[in-house]
Amino acid sequence: MLFDSSIRKELARSFGATLVVLVTVVMTMMLIRTLGQASRGNVNPSDVIMVMGFTVLGQLPTILGLSLFVSVVGSLSRMYRDSEMVIWFASGRGLISFLPPLLRFAWPVVAVIAVLATLVWPWSNQQVQQLRTQYSQRSDIDRIAPGEFQESSDGSRVFFIDKDTPGAQAASNVFVVTNEANSESVTSARSARLVVENGQRTVILSDGQRVETQTGAPGVKISEFKEYGVQLDGGSVSTAEDASARSQYTHALWRSAEPSYQAEFGWRLGLPFAALNFVVLGLAVASVNPRAGNSASLMVALLAFVVYYNFMTLGQSWVGAGRIGALGFLVLLHGGMLAAGLAVLTARHHRWSVRALWTARRKEVMP
Repeated sequence: MLFDSSIRKELARSFGATLVVLVTVVMTMMLIRTLGQASRGNVNPSDVIMVMGFTVLGQLPTILGLSLFVSVVGSLSRMYRDSEMVIWFASGRGLISFLPPLLRFAWPVVAVIAVLATLVWPWSNQQVQQLRTQYSQRSDIDRIAPGEFQESSDGSRVFFIDKDTPGAQAASNVFVVTNEANSESVTSARSARLVVENGQRTVILSDGQRVETQTGAPGVKISEFKEYGVQLDGGSVSTAEDASARSQYTHALWRSAEPSYQAEFGWRLGLPFAALNFVVLGLAVASVNPRAGNSASLMVALLAFVVYYNFMTLGQSWVGAGRIGALGFLVLLHGGMLAAGLAVLTARHHRWSVRALWTARRKEVMP
C-alpha cells in the first residue's frame, strides 16, 4: 500500500542516518572516556579499543531508542513542512492512522533493543569488568615501565628503572621505595635481572644500597649489597564473575529479591517499553510551527528524551532504595507515558483543544 510504504521508506532513511550519526558521536565520547581511564591506570592501554567497543555495544539500546524517536519526529515534521500531511489528511487519513505503519516499522527495532538490553548489556559489562580486573591484578613486574615511576598493586611500593634497559628480563639503574606498617626503605641498584625457578619469580638486584628508617625510632639503617633477591608472587588473575547487578544476567535478576537487582531488572525491561512509547510520543508531538525554526520539533524531541531517560534513572534509584517495586515502577512510568502519549494523539486527531472545549462549555451554559 502506498501510504504504508511511503512512510516506512521515509522512516528507514531517517533512522539509518540518525543511527550512524549517534553511533559516531557515542564512539568518540567513549574513546575519550576510555583514554582518560587508561591514563589513570584503570584500563590497559592495549585494551582501549576493546573496552570502547564493549561499552558502545552496551549503550546500543539507548542509542537505538533515541534514533527511533528522532527519526519519527524528523520524518513527520518534514512531511508537515512539505505539506505531505495535508495531502494525506485531505484523502481521509487521520493522525491516528499513521500509528500502524509506524509500529510495523518500529517493532523489529524494539525487538533488537529487548535482546540487547536483556542479553548483550550484561555480557558487555562482564567483558569490560574482566579486562579491568585482569589489568588491576597484574603483577608488580608487569606494571614496571622503563623511564616511568610506577606504583605496585597494593600501593606499598614505587618502582623506577632506567629507559636504557638491556631487555625484558633485565634492567639498569633500579630505584624502589617501600612503605610498610612501621618502616620505610629506599633501595637502589646498578642493575637487576629476573630469575624464574619452579614457577616462582625472583628479582636479583646487583651492586646496590638499601636505606631503612623505622617509624618513631631514631637513626637510619644503611646496607650495601652485592646481590639482593626479592621474591615476587605470580600475579594471579581472578576469574570470578563480578557481583554487581549490571553484570548479572537477566534471569538471575528475576530470581533475586535484592532491591539493586530488581532495579536493574526494571531498567532493562523498561528500555523496549520506552522505545515503543517513543513511537507514540513522536507521532503525538511532531508538528511544524512556521514562526519557529525547522529544528524546533527535534529540540522538543531531545528534551522529551532527556526527561524520560532521567525519570527512568530516578525510578531505578527508587527501586534500588526499596521505595517502590520494579513492577510498580514499570507500570507507573511507562504505562503513564503511554497513556499520556495516546491522550495527546487522540486530542490532536480530533483537533481538540482546551480553548475550544472551554468555548463550547460556555455556549452550553449561557442561555
